[in-house]
Amino acid sequence: MSKEFPITVSSWTLGDQCKFEDRVKASKEGGYEGIGLRAETYVDALNEGLTDQDILDILAKYDIKVTEVEYIVQWAEEHRSYEQKYKEQMCFHMCDLFDVNHINCGLMEDYSVEHTAKKLAELCQRAGDRIIGVEPMPYSGIPDFEKALAVVKTSGADNAKIILDTWHWVRADQAYRELTPEEADLIISIQVNDAYDRPYAKSILRDESMHDRLAPGTGVKDTAGFVKMIKDAGIKPKVIGVEVISDEILGRGLAEAAKYTFETTQKVLSENWPEAAK
Repeated sequence: MSKEFPITVSSWTLGDQCKFEDRVKASKEGGYEGIGLRAETYVDALNEGLTDQDILDILAKYDIKVTEVEYIVQWAEEHRSYEQKYKEQMCFHMCDLFDVNHINCGLMEDYSVEHTAKKLAELCQRAGDRIIGVEPMPYSGIPDFEKALAVVKTSGADNAKIILDTWHWVRADQAYRELTPEEADLIISIQVNDAYDRPYAKSILRDESMHDRLAPGTGVKDTAGFVKMIKDAGIKPKVIGVEVISDEILGRGLAEAAKYTFETTQKVLSENWPEAAK
């Protein structure tokens, strides 16, 4: 793996219609050092008939690791469904199984900073020593970096951190800026990608996020600027996730999607953050 920050293909980049070994093989051959798994893609692997040991054996066969675990949601609800409670426990199990110590979490529901922070503190307590990474998304209840900062700081939880994603950053109409040392210390990992100049309408912005992102450095939203912001702040992300959710790119096939997204990421990193490049 790279010296500090494993370049990781996030789960959605390779979709949810492939077998586990095909995902691992394509990721390794594409150049990646790690793969991300959602609770759903892990359960898909189990439903193939694989055991935890089978999964570990496949990872060992291709000399690649799971380096990103996601995605806990609806954690601010007063009455959570059993499905979400089970999913949370599944993510905890995945962290233990794959030796990953942070979990990507989102929140679609919009609550006050105070309520959200209280519920985040409760989630962090349930997580034990694991780090909860809150991901701001412009169409969510935590739409931007400022609210994420307020929620995390108000929670008072030492294991509450923030995940920054290029697409979510620019679609929240935030300019790249100098991050303070305090802000930088709260960033646990990053995800890189790119976007078109013109966003989808606000009412369907999530559709763009889930179907029509661009590979790093191939759009007009300056992935290099995002990378420089992270580098200049001295942030040392646990992973550099490549989250390019694109129907068009995935339509080229699993192997090509992995190869193309890795190569575009590698180019941006090599030119702007050589220490983070493979």
